Amino acid sequence: MSFAGSIVSLVVVVSRNGVIGRDSGMPWRLSTDLRRFKALTMGHPIVMGRKTWHSFPRRPLPGRANIVITRDAGFAEEGAIVVHGLTEALEMAARSPGGDEICVIGGGQVFAEVLPYADRLYVTHIEAEIAGDTFFPPIDAAIWKAGEAENVPAGERDDHPTRFVVYERR
Repeated sequence: MSFAGSIVSLVVVVSRNGVIGRDSGMPWRLSTDLRRFKALTMGHPIVMGRKTWHSFPRRPLPGRANIVITRDAGFAEEGAIVVHGLTEALEMAARSPGGDEICVIGGGQVFAEVLPYADRLYVTHIEAEIAGDTFFPPIDAAIWKAGEAENVPAGERDDHPTRFVVYERR
C-alpha cells in the first residue's frame, strides 16, 4: 500500500492505554527513544500536523524535510513545508530527498487519517498507563504483523521502560 513507490511509516510512542499526548505535548521523558526517533527519521521526510510542529522546542528538525499539514491557509514558518491535506503531504514527501521512506510523526488526527495508507509502524510501547488527551488507534493484529522487537529498560533519563516493535502490514 505504498504511496507513489514510497514506504509510508508511522513513528509513534504509545502508552498501554493508547495515549500519545497530553496538552499538545508528550507526558513523559524518554531520552533513549528520542535517539531512536532521530536514527529512524534522519534523512527521510517527516510529515506532521501543526500542533506536533509546535511541540518541538527547536524547529525545524535538521536533516529531514519537515512537512506540516494545516487547515490554516495563512500558516507559514521558516523550515516548514506547509501543505493543506494528507495526499499533498505524502506526494511532497515522496518527491523529497530520502522520500523512499516517509515518516509520519503525529499527531493523533494525522495518524488516524494516514493509517490506512501505512506500510510500517515503528512503535515504542511505554510499559505504563498514562493520562492523556490524544490517542493512537488500536493496532489490529489482523492487519499488522509484529516483527523486530526489543525490550528497553528505563535509562537514567527515561521515565518508563519501553518495548520497541516494528509492525509490517500483512
